[in-house]
Amino acid sequence: GIGGGTHDGPDLTDTIIYAAIDPNGKKVTLISIPRDLWIPDLQDKINVAYSNGEENGQHKGLILAKSAVSKVIGQPVDYAFRIDFGGFVKAIDEIGGVDINVQNTLDDYHYPISGKEDDTCGLTDKEIHDFTATVSAELDIQEKFSCRYKHLHFDPGLQHMDGETALEFVRSRHAIGSEGTDFARSRRQQLLIEAVRSKVFSLQTLFNPTKIFAIYDILKDSIDTDIKEEEFTLFISLMQKAQHAPISTAVIDFGDYTQGKYGVLENGPMDKAHNFASTLIPRIGDGNFTEIQQYVACVLAKGNCVISKEPILTPTPTK
Repeated sequence: GIGGGTHDGPDLTDTIIYAAIDPNGKKVTLISIPRDLWIPDLQDKINVAYSNGEENGQHKGLILAKSAVSKVIGQPVDYAFRIDFGGFVKAIDEIGGVDINVQNTLDDYHYPISGKEDDTCGLTDKEIHDFTATVSAELDIQEKFSCRYKHLHFDPGLQHMDGETALEFVRSRHAIGSEGTDFARSRRQQLLIEAVRSKVFSLQTLFNPTKIFAIYDILKDSIDTDIKEEEFTLFISLMQKAQHAPISTAVIDFGDYTQGKYGVLENGPMDKAHNFASTLIPRIGDGNFTEIQQYVACVLAKGNCVISKEPILTPTPTK
């Protein structure tokens, strides 16, 4: 998923999810990959792969993104599908919204308002110049230009969301507490995908060609995919088989040590070699994706896997 339009870095893939669908319809697996994962071959974070491939009209974004993801997880990536936020909102609205079981209270007081990215909030040019010359923290900018942001609030429990609300739910990055992490955001994105699947099948959308083409017409200017049109019917057949398949989800992250949950990543150094950016790297070594690949293979085979304090993976005991 990309911001598109007027967003900063419109082609940066800030949502990256690897999906594995059992051809016999027995299970679906979703694995979220953090956008800040450092890729030495790119000399940048993984979310620039698609953008780099699209530069100068090359239209190789999907190729480069698939290659980067495959290198990290050690799995083949057969197809890719990119959608921008505008198409995302339209698609959710076209199916009549979705019902999402919100897991935790979410309060984000700094959610950006579309169209107000450059609002001066009543400040003069001199005041803005003096402020931007000295500011270093993003939070200070958000406080100074508060008119550019709004407060999001979601209560736990089943919530019906239209397209714009669902977008806010999965895009929120500055929520208070644990919901403010990119990993929590990844889990919210997985909840949304499951909700969309449930809604599509409840409407019998895949059995209604008119509905399918209506959705396609809405999305065609918002998507980029290497799925050929002649393969659409094969994908529809595959999704019909997977209609009732259980969904396993996982997030590649650094865990929560305070809760005794370990991850496969750690924060990377903010140095020249990493463009002085906030990055994530494998805990066993920068550019060494072996443990991530073992974890992904375990998730695909077993569903849920436990990451130990040391780099040894064990499957979750079945009840």
